[in-house]
Amino acid sequence: MPRHVQDLLGQHLNGLIPKTVDVDPDTRLGRVLLRLRAALLDAEAERQVTKAFGDELIALVPRLRRFARLRTGSEAEADDMVQATLMRAWEHRSQFRDGTNIVAWLFTILRNTHLNQCKRLRREVEDVDGAIAGRLSSAPDQEHRIALTELQSALDALPDEQRETLLLVTVDGLRHEDAAAILGCRVGTVKSRVNRARERLATALGLS
Repeated sequence: MPRHVQDLLGQHLNGLIPKTVDVDPDTRLGRVLLRLRAALLDAEAERQVTKAFGDELIALVPRLRRFARLRTGSEAEADDMVQATLMRAWEHRSQFRDGTNIVAWLFTILRNTHLNQCKRLRREVEDVDGAIAGRLSSAPDQEHRIALTELQSALDALPDEQRETLLLVTVDGLRHEDAAAILGCRVGTVKSRVNRARERLATALGLS
């Protein structure tokens, strides 16, 4: 696939979810982060965790939120999922080994949290008339909203494994090796899924 088409697809996908950095301290997730920061400082003082572990854990929250929103289509559900991920990471902090891949570790926890929630609820959320795409963006013009709806429909039409792999690599910017660790597959499989997903999206959106 030509590089300019890949870049255009990346721009479209990035427009689906705006990047956010700050978490409102008055929200439930914001309050959890305040408590987590304090707990990390105490744990660091007691040499239970390193400063690098705490800094990286907090720094990855915006990326976790973004991926969670892409998975759920709901800001509230996404924040609940991130909260559950952070608490699970805290509970299992002793299992993390310094120098290993904290990005893959956290995204794996996030992914498993979502999969377990889906199994427990045993229900599917249907994106009627692009309802999810509408919630994901505050686009001011109708033309852009239509484009987002078309993009969401094209994403929904992808096989689950292709869609998830594409979002991890293209939107969240994970290395192929990190995505492979999260998904439990080979790096070559990740590359193949991303390429096939890009080709299908480009065709569906009339970019190829």
